[in-house]
Amino acid sequence: MSEHKVLTTNQIAAIEFLSVRRAQDRLRHLRELGVVFAFRESYLRGGTSQTRYALGYLGARMIAAQRAERPPAPKAYTESLERLALWPKLDHQIGVNDFFCALAAHRNPARLREEGREGEVSGLTQWWPERRCTRFFVKYHGSGRDTVLRPDGYGCWEEAGRVVRFFLEHDTGTESLTTVSRKFDDYRDFPTDAFGVLLFSVHSSRREIALVAALRRDLSGSDLGFAIATAARDHGHPDGPAGSVWGLWTPRSGDAAPRRYRLAELPQRGPCVEHSASNTDQPWNEAAFDPNDREMLRRIDTPQPEPADPAGYADDEDDLDDGTLYDDTDDEDEDEDEDDVYRAPAPPARPDTQRPRRARWAA
Repeated sequence: MSEHKVLTTNQIAAIEFLSVRRAQDRLRHLRELGVVFAFRESYLRGGTSQTRYALGYLGARMIAAQRAERPPAPKAYTESLERLALWPKLDHQIGVNDFFCALAAHRNPARLREEGREGEVSGLTQWWPERRCTRFFVKYHGSGRDTVLRPDGYGCWEEAGRVVRFFLEHDTGTESLTTVSRKFDDYRDFPTDAFGVLLFSVHSSRREIALVAALRRDLSGSDLGFAIATAARDHGHPDGPAGSVWGLWTPRSGDAAPRRYRLAELPQRGPCVEHSASNTDQPWNEAAFDPNDREMLRRIDTPQPEPADPAGYADDEDDLDDGTLYDDTDDEDEDEDEDDVYRAPAPPARPDTQRPRRARWAA
């Protein structure tokens, strides 16, 4: 939760427990202790959403102690939890986490123990959230024109000896297809193929057909230099996004329905990283690479510029004091007139407007 901000009861049950009831019992105890923070959305026509969980203040103190960092200020952290319940991008973040949790569920430790496969490492072996991606996937062109990738997540899937790394774009249908198509410009300016394939997960088959048509209209005949795969979330495949739901798109693709591939059958792109528990302090990251590794930086093929004003950068302790749980900066605004000089991200400004939502929570 410290990395991915918010998870639902079903998501937590899928990746850690054998049943939802067991997950609910454990989460109730953790909430009573203050380790997690629970809240629900109240719907205007009655009823509530499934319970969402974020890291509570005691949990944040434990993580800070584990990392030998200064703990967040209680008041600031409490306010950040309240803002999280009304975050305009909350549903989108839950959808992104649902995609990765569906993959992580294939290596649920409780289920592996029950099946006598304890300790087996396969399936999802890297899971980076958007914020970590934007800090690493940066290409400096000079003259103030830099390319910053902002995928909704970056992952690695291993199955049957194949290793597929991917960028995820989680589409909810709220953006126009013209806006979606513009995202390809950054991926084209970045050495995307050196790190993985680009996955577009859309909410319906109808949206996928429209997206493919937009790709054919805007990108046909051009050499993208990287692989694109699309899938609709209404496929109903028992293996979820790991199943045979992905259609590969190329500039030469016609109108015929694409062949569907398993996630593991998509093109293998990106670095080969030996599994190591020391690669990261987060689960499902055995194949994660070190962002400071020279080989990884060489793949981007651009030296990192010297900071213009080191004294003016926010550090880890500043981030903790602010108690920031999410980055609610609008993607389109970030693409325009942004100064991407190498610096740690500044704390996000509180949105001026937020959609009406009634939320209730229990500390």
